[in-house]
Amino acid sequence: MSEDPRPVPPPREPDPPADDAREPPPHLDESVRRIGAAGRASLDSALETGRALRKLVVADLALARSALGRALAWTGVAIVFGASSWLLLMAAAIALLQAWGWSWLAASAICAGLSLAVTVLAAWRVSCFFDHAGMHATRRQLRRLGIGDDDEEEQEAATAPKPEPPAA
Repeated sequence: MSEDPRPVPPPREPDPPADDAREPPPHLDESVRRIGAAGRASLDSALETGRALRKLVVADLALARSALGRALAWTGVAIVFGASSWLLLMAAAIALLQAWGWSWLAASAICAGLSLAVTVLAAWRVSCFFDHAGMHATRRQLRRLGIGDDDEEEQEAATAPKPEPPAA
């Protein structure tokens, strides 16, 4: 490895403070005023930051609301065109099976069975995603903290065997 050809300057010694350049410390009332002014400036800055954050959240929510509306509109368009293309695809499959010598009933039954299988698959996936949306981990943590889900305790109390009164 080659050494750096640039010379390294020697470290600089700090200049000693001049005795006549130092100003005397302020009086107690002046110190309190300065601390109060610094506190007010900090509070004003925090309030301004809060206002800016509020404006940002409001703008972000407005953008999300607009995007959700547009997404729902385009979802409707996708559903309409998806359903019409599925119907046309099933009609073409029925015509193809008919051309291969299958009866109308058999060809329609095959296409209906395929549609039913896809529907069952979609319903199963929807139930899985709704289960994920249940916020189970959050509920578990809240239960650990003793917050919420009193219904489970009531259900456990209702299903627990009741103690029998002692015989006299």
